[in-house]
Amino acid sequence: MSRSPAPDTGAHRVLILVICCASILLVSLDVTILNVALPSIQRELHTSIAGVQWTIDGYVLVLASLLLLAGSMADRFGRRRVFQLGLLVFGLGSLLCSLAPSLAWLIAFRMLQGVGGSMLNPVALSIISNTFIDPRERARAIGAWSGVVGISIASGPIIGGALIDAAGWRSVFWINVPIAALALIMTRFFVPESKAARARHPDPVGQILIVGVLAALLYGIIDAPTAGWSSPVVIACFVISLGSLVGLIRYELARREPLLELRFFQSAPFSGASIVAVCAFIALGGFLFLNTLYLQDVRGLSALRAGLFLLPMAAAMFVLGPVSGYLVARRGPRPSLVIGGAALSASALLFALGASRPSDPRLFLGYALIGVGLGLMNAAITNTAVSGMPRAQSGVASATTSTTRQIGQALGVAVVGSILASNSRRIMPGSAFASGETASWWVIFGCGIAVVVVALVTTGRWGEATAQRMARLIAAEELA
Repeated sequence: MSRSPAPDTGAHRVLILVICCASILLVSLDVTILNVALPSIQRELHTSIAGVQWTIDGYVLVLASLLLLAGSMADRFGRRRVFQLGLLVFGLGSLLCSLAPSLAWLIAFRMLQGVGGSMLNPVALSIISNTFIDPRERARAIGAWSGVVGISIASGPIIGGALIDAAGWRSVFWINVPIAALALIMTRFFVPESKAARARHPDPVGQILIVGVLAALLYGIIDAPTAGWSSPVVIACFVISLGSLVGLIRYELARREPLLELRFFQSAPFSGASIVAVCAFIALGGFLFLNTLYLQDVRGLSALRAGLFLLPMAAAMFVLGPVSGYLVARRGPRPSLVIGGAALSASALLFALGASRPSDPRLFLGYALIGVGLGLMNAAITNTAVSGMPRAQSGVASATTSTTRQIGQALGVAVVGSILASNSRRIMPGSAFASGETASWWVIFGCGIAVVVVALVTTGRWGEATAQRMARLIAAEELA
């Protein structure tokens, strides 16, 4: 096997960044583009709201559960190798999703996509961290990477709407196949192989416990509107989730090389970035799920028109992703996180206190504010979590950050979907949807406030001191 050249020139580093950005384009675009297809899937496959929730959360559940494993495997077996495997599996899963004959098969193939997706984002971020060594260069690279996240998240509904109106919901999966194939070829020739000098041993028990935490929690939340919150099955799910979490913490603390590196959370900026990521992506996942159903089922818009309504959000995220990277490089993460959280809360407040059928200008303003919030926060979350971490463990650190994002995304869909389902068994125009919509916006408002508070607490001098202590602790233990 030929050896890829080292990224010793600026042009080569930019090319590596472009290839890594293609992976985040795939994963982020896939989630948002599918949201626009949910009403069409619901009608064609004759499923309930819980069914369409699982088309999103089945994918995100697998993705979130395997991200840490993928990060550690990349550190052990090679980041380029794992990245290529992820592209191959994701492309295959996308092709199979487009051929799914029923909801059950669609969810199963979405889970296969999740397996591939778990090998993309954290590994791509680890490749970027190892390619751009200078802190300011890395912050700008992560800003560009986050800008692509913004583009894919916001443009997904527009692209998806056009595809659905032209060729049906199955077409939203076709777009992934050529992108994955091209990225796979370019990775083979232009991305150098890298791995940790001393990789971790596998942790199957930790992996099983992570699946138990997430799967039981999501199933309980999604099933509760139908079975009832006091149902023995729902209560059992929450007990299993909590028990798995306690077991995970105790088990990982006792391991020398855990799958979930709990020592990272001794850094206040890392812990804060993780909490912010969960809150921000609860808001994003909940918003996309809620907004799609509102625009298409309540307002009666076509998939394309519903997607076009999100142009203000797309524009804000496109512009502010790179700006946030520059701002983080110059001023640190606090301004981006605080302003972003405030913008997110302002948007939710605008909708929560507004009429049940807001005017188009009100919608556009609210969507733009959401774009401002997410566009500013994403680069700051990533840079805060990765900065100060040992380079040898960059795969694990990147995977942990990506996991918190996906947990937030899954919880956003589950919580908002359950709120809506609790108010109405079917998503349809009427007071039941309006009541659920208002409650959902208050949840998103709370997420924005939490981002502001956590950012103010964890990004100051005290936070930096805890990050330095954590880095020294890990370095000392690695040498022992």
